[in-house]
Formats: sequence, C-alpha cells, structure tokens
Amino acid sequence: MKTKLTKEEQEILDSFEKGEWIPVKNLSQRKAELMKYARNTLKKDKRLNIRISERDLNELQRKAVAEGLPYQTYVSSIIHKFLSGKLIEAKNC
Repeated sequence: MKTKLTKEEQEILDSFEKGEWIPVKNLSQRKAELMKYARNTLKKDKRLNIRISERDLNELQRKAVAEGLPYQTYVSSIIHKFLSGKLIEAKNC
C-alpha cells in the first residue's frame, strides 16, 4: 500500500532525492545551537500592554483558535513576523 503524501511532504521527498540536502558537519554542536535559539525565542522576559477594541480582540482570539494557539502567542507571532520581514500583507481585491 502506497502512502499518499501531502504537497509539502512530496516537495521534501523530491528535494531529498535530488541530493539537495547537505549533512551537518557537527550534528551535536548544531543541535545544541538550535536548542539555545529555541529557548531564547520562547523566553518571555518582558511584558507589553496594549489597548485594542473589543472587536479586534475577539477577532484575534477567533484567529488564534483557528491556528490552535493561545491568543497571546498568536499576537507575539504576528509581531515577530512583522519585525523579521516575513509578515505578508493581505490585500482585499
């Protein structure tokens, strides 16, 4: 029985089969670096208080539920995407 892959899984498999993946030279060191980055990314040591309308808060909470995230985490991810230049502006046509 052949497993049906998602589009993303198929892209990963195709990339691997083309030999596009490069092994990490020092895997244990790289894992330690990535774990450190993850810990620092998830570390929440500062607070930010903002005021928004109840309507906007409700919409944020609705979208956070759709993403499977607490709304505070959802807002943090939006801010992070904006600051890193990865936030794509949705335009109504």
